[in-house]
Amino acid sequence: MAGGRPGSAGPDRRLPSPGPGGRPPHGLRRAFPRGVRLPAQKHLTLGRPLEEAPDPGRVAILLRQHPGPPCRALVHEGDDVLLGQKVGEPESALAAPVHASVSGRVEAVEPWPHPDGGEALAVVIASDGLDRRCPGLEPAPDPLSLPPAELVSRIREAGIVGMGGAGFPTSAKLDLPAGARIDAYLLNGAECEPYLTSDHRLLVERAGTVVRGFLALMRAVGAPRGLVALERGRHGAAEALRAAIEAEPALSDPQSRGAAPHIEVVLLPERYPWGSERHLIRGLLGRTVPSGCFPVHVGVLVSNVATAAAVAEALYLGLPLIRRAVTVSGPGVARPSNLWARIGTPAEVLIEHCGGYSAPPARLILGGPMMGRAQPTARVPITKTTSGVLVFTAAEDGREPPPSPCIRCGRCVGACPMGLLPGVLAELAERGLLEEADRWHLRDCVECGCCAYVCPAGRPLVQAIRLAKAELAGAGEAVGPRSEPAPAATAGAAGTGTDVAEVKGGRASGGTGAAPGRQGGG
Repeated sequence: MAGGRPGSAGPDRRLPSPGPGGRPPHGLRRAFPRGVRLPAQKHLTLGRPLEEAPDPGRVAILLRQHPGPPCRALVHEGDDVLLGQKVGEPESALAAPVHASVSGRVEAVEPWPHPDGGEALAVVIASDGLDRRCPGLEPAPDPLSLPPAELVSRIREAGIVGMGGAGFPTSAKLDLPAGARIDAYLLNGAECEPYLTSDHRLLVERAGTVVRGFLALMRAVGAPRGLVALERGRHGAAEALRAAIEAEPALSDPQSRGAAPHIEVVLLPERYPWGSERHLIRGLLGRTVPSGCFPVHVGVLVSNVATAAAVAEALYLGLPLIRRAVTVSGPGVARPSNLWARIGTPAEVLIEHCGGYSAPPARLILGGPMMGRAQPTARVPITKTTSGVLVFTAAEDGREPPPSPCIRCGRCVGACPMGLLPGVLAELAERGLLEEADRWHLRDCVECGCCAYVCPAGRPLVQAIRLAKAELAGAGEAVGPRSEPAPAATAGAAGTGTDVAEVKGGRASGGTGAAPGRQGGG
């Protein structure tokens, strides 16, 4: 491995610098080595408009819907609550407040099934069906004229997080380090996981809302340029976005707001995992985020299109993050659909609204089939980061035979978008050699599941890596930092995934990883 680094698949491949004006070098927009091509399976819901999910009658608002510690409950059993009322107060910069998605009475503050596994405290509210709105939830006057600090404050109070799966508080992302400058803001609409189409429908039906929210995010950090990244083949999304951009006055008539910002739409090839923020930055701007660093360190921020829509609702409607678009799909759903669902709605309620099960279910996954988590119960509520509810029957559930020993074929190395050696990392993880695995850039794994997807031996590579990362994070200071700094050309992320689900030939089998977290692409 001459010229390489521990954990890499070969020599470091530095990408060219951005061209004049910060534009991507010629051809880089479409360059995405590694990764995999997946069967899209989006035809089930791609053309189905968003429809309003019914009032579930009872919601469970989990107090942990972010990477940090759970919120402190602000209500108690028997309390009357209003729509949009804050029911959980964050006590960490990595946490965001949570709000009631219905009006009604608090039944309990008790443990409830959590999508990341196990249980977590939740505020359980019995809806009165009236949606009595909390006073004080007013739209901002002319949001794009607000000072950046006030924009960030309103976004914080609305409880907005990265809705592409990361769950990182958006206000914390916008709170830039001293001296940091953002010259490009990327909006991630790639939605590269199979089955999921909720972001696509947001763009087709509510492009103006997305654009207004994106402009507010750009203004909050002073970004002059925005790029909206979409996969090709999502008919209608790019056209709707371009029309919304053309119609947005703030993009052509600055009126004392400084120079008008610029937003463009970029189409990407269909390849997984384009949704990883580090790969978007590399592919669109030709910049490599150093290992252990964040996009802000290379002058870029990335948010999900659903996050931008939530920002617009907070600023223009006065609504905190109490609902989101969710795809309910898979062969086990009678009528696959895209729904506007209230945060805290049990998955079983959404499935029932879509006609129930088409056959006895074998597997339920919240999220996508590659990074989503298999659930032990349909009582689990959706959270701010739930993009999909997928159901598979025994006919499609791709449970494979027990894994066999590694045959040293190198397919996992060729597929890994981070240029790591997944087989080596998994072996070190299985042996409990965490410090050695950390030196081989264990924490740079984004847990996309490409390695497990292509492994002919059926080894649970990403599951072993995920567990090791969780143990490493739990060990904290006992393990300590890496013994040497990572090379600047190593593009890695500390974000995590959930369960991998193999979608070979349209089949799916969610894994059994136990570590919470998501990749930071939201």
